Formats: sequence, C-alpha cells, structure tokens
Amino acid sequence: MDAMFGLYVHWPFCKSKCPYCDFNSHVRASIDHDRWREALLTELESTAAAIGPRSLNSIFFGGGTPSLMEPETAAAVIEKAKSLWTPADDLEITLEANPTSVEAEKFRGFARAGVNRVSLGIQSLNDEALRFLGREHSASEARGAIELAAETFDRHSFDLIYARPGQTEDQWLPELKTALDLAGEHLSLYQLTIEQGTAFFTKERLGDFTMPEEDDAATLYEVTQAVMEDSGRPAYEISNHARPGAESRHNLIYWRYQDYAGIGPGAHGRVTIDGDKRAVVRVRLPEKWLGEVEEKGEAISETFTVAPEQRLEETLMMGLRLTEGVPYARLDAECGGDWRNFVDQAKLGTLEEAGLLICKEDRLQPTRDGLQRLNAVLQYLLS
Repeated sequence: MDAMFGLYVHWPFCKSKCPYCDFNSHVRASIDHDRWREALLTELESTAAAIGPRSLNSIFFGGGTPSLMEPETAAAVIEKAKSLWTPADDLEITLEANPTSVEAEKFRGFARAGVNRVSLGIQSLNDEALRFLGREHSASEARGAIELAAETFDRHSFDLIYARPGQTEDQWLPELKTALDLAGEHLSLYQLTIEQGTAFFTKERLGDFTMPEEDDAATLYEVTQAVMEDSGRPAYEISNHARPGAESRHNLIYWRYQDYAGIGPGAHGRVTIDGDKRAVVRVRLPEKWLGEVEEKGEAISETFTVAPEQRLEETLMMGLRLTEGVPYARLDAECGGDWRNFVDQAKLGTLEEAGLLICKEDRLQPTRDGLQRLNAVLQYLLS
C-alpha cells in the first residue's frame, strides 16, 4: 500500500460547548478572521519547511466547528497547501460542519473554496435527544442540512450518537433507518461516552441521568452492525460505516499510522523523516497559539522522536480499530525489526482463543467482539 500523507487543520471555535465534548473547542464572542487566516497560513509554511516535499492526499478541517470559519479562510489554506506539496489527483478535502441554517448557507462558499467532502455533526434526528445533547439545531434543520450537503458536495457524511440514557432498541432502530434514508455512502455512529472534564461527567455523577448498562449498549451495537451491513455500508472502523471505496481517506491515514501534519491550536502530527517518526503537538489555547505564531512563525508545545516500541503500540492502537486489521509488515516497519519481539505472544494466543483477535497469515485482525471490546483488548495486550 502506497504511503499517504494528510494535513489536519484545527479550527477551535464553537457557538456553544456541547456537554459531552472533550475536544479542544472554545466559545468566543468575536473572532478576528483575518488574523486567524494569516496565522494558519504562516504555520502551514513553517510546517512544510520542516517536513519537506510530499504528495498530499487529504486535507481535513476539524474542530471545534470549522463551518464557522469564513470560506475565504478555507480557500486560502487549500491553495497554500497545494502550492507547498504536490496534490494528489483525487485529493480529499473534508470540512466538519454543524447543521444550523446560517452555517448551511455557507456550504456553496466552501465548495467553491475546494472542499469536496463535508462531515455533518447531526448527532440525532430526534428533537428531545438533541436538546439533551445540547445541540442548537432541530431535527428538521438537520435533515435540511443533509439534503443541502448532498446537493452541494461530491461526498458527504454525518454523525449520530446512540446508546443514550434510556434509549432502547425500539427507539434507536427507527432513527437509524431514517438516517439511512438520508445518508450517502458514509455514516459515523458513535456510542455516547462520558469523558472526564465534560458537563456530562458532572451530571452523571450527580445522578441527573444514568447511562445504559453494558449489556444493553452491546445489544445496540450488535443491531447497529447488522442494519448497516444490510444497507451495504458495513463497518470499516469501530464507529464508521461506508460502501466499499467511500471510506474517509483522511481518517484511514490515521488508522493505518501513515504520516500527517497538524496545524492550529492543539493539533498533533506524526511525520516520518529519515526513518524517524517525529511527533509534534501544537499549543492548545487559541489566544496563546495565535500570539506565538505571529511572533515565531509556529506554536509548538512539544516535539519528540517516537521510539520504536511506542511506534508499534500506536500502530496497534490505531490499526486494530479497523476491520481490515494491521498487516504484520506494517508492524515490522514501525518497530524496525520483528514485531513479535515486542508483543507478548502468549497474550495474543489468549485473545485469539477468546474470539477477540485473529492471527491471520499476513495480519492481526479484530473480530466483531474484539472491536466492541477494543479498549480492554489493547489494555491487556500492551500492559
């Protein structure tokens, strides 16, 4: 498989902070779009100078809510990236967006800027659930945004969150089937998780709501997989489903542990230079990031060479999220030798006997049960 390279651009601003979100997102009364545009271009130039020539396979505008940026900012970043690296003929350019009517009206501007794939944060097609999740749009607005995205962009996807408090199979299946009526070739379906530091973390501990029991969540996962397979959009990753060939190319770069650069507050990068994997972490706070870029040309909080053992662990942690699994050749390449010297083979055997992993001739592959319990699998395997 040819090596791929992607660019991640982080836009850290949102209209409001969702109670389940632990991403690097911030609410600000006003944003100086001209300053932010110039800072992103400046850090992009510094990044290209550091990592050298590449063939560029994907650009991903994430956040935060990138649809809050001006289309002119996206256009400038895309044009600059294509001038600094050699764009692939099938360059995928994705923008995350929220489905409020004001942002949806900007879709055509982003399409003119060069965005050819949009990923919508729908989260639910049920108004009561949207209120619980702290979303500002209605189910009707969500459907309208999906339809507009389908009309405007070559490719589109949207996210839903399920396994919500009190949600039953009888409640989830009609919502999922409605989503399939609206969906294109790709759909992301995430089980609700409670992350420390979020509003939901506090609310759950105060008893404001109760998360589903593990067995109930597992049942919802199983029926979701069955419905998606029947629709022709099987899982290619734990939470992502697509028709063959319609997978998110950018996210496959992450999961296949290929190279990517990140710019913007809190963005991460992993780039191979002269055989070494270099990790870069950007300054997280937006205002501090902006000031440092304007002063120094970039805002890096940490950079280090990833050790072979850590490269192997990261390859397993990312690659076992995929239904295709991880080729042994990739593991060997990342650790610089025989990967079996770094992984306890007895533990692998135990996981295989338990029906969680398959040690195939050329790769290590998770079973469906293994995907569902991946955190436990990795914790056991890498401890």
